[in-house]
Amino acid sequence: MVLIDKTRFLAVILVILIWLSPAYAREAEIRDVLVTHQGDTITVYARVTNCFTKGMESAIMAGVPTTFTFLLDLNRERDFWFDKKIVGAVIRQTIKYDTVKKLFLVSSTDGKAATAFQDLEGAKRAMAEITRTLVIHRNVDRQRPFYVMIKAKLDKVRLPLYMEYVFFFISLWDFETDWYRQEVAF
Repeated sequence: MVLIDKTRFLAVILVILIWLSPAYAREAEIRDVLVTHQGDTITVYARVTNCFTKGMESAIMAGVPTTFTFLLDLNRERDFWFDKKIVGAVIRQTIKYDTVKKLFLVSSTDGKAATAFQDLEGAKRAMAEITRTLVIHRNVDRQRPFYVMIKAKLDKVRLPLYMEYVFFFISLWDFETDWYRQEVAF
């Protein structure tokens, strides 16, 4: 009888720990944002932190491509109405491990060539950082305050040949940061 009670007690503790673990997990967030402007261009530098889990790293090492999507919006404040979006950008960065060459390839939709890394840490840093230049049209009223909104999210991982059903836990890798707001001074 005592053995059954101890087993139930340990099972209950294990269930509680598993249930509470997401509450204590670190959430991905946008950090180290720097916005500079020169003439009609604004350059945004940002980094997302806490975006890689051990499971994601294992999948990357197995050759599963992983994509982060960064959303950038430059908005102008307006009185008594919704703020106006001046310009926006979507940047997708993908990491893929070449198991034959033992290289991590990080590519981006911003027109740069893919960059090769020999170590996972360097590739993770490249994946988590963005630099983007936004062009503002000359006829935009610059008397009102401007601000940049930034968000990052992990695209859903697509595995071949119904592997999603075998690896159902991949949905646990999903993350999406809150919108980060940074004021822009002209």
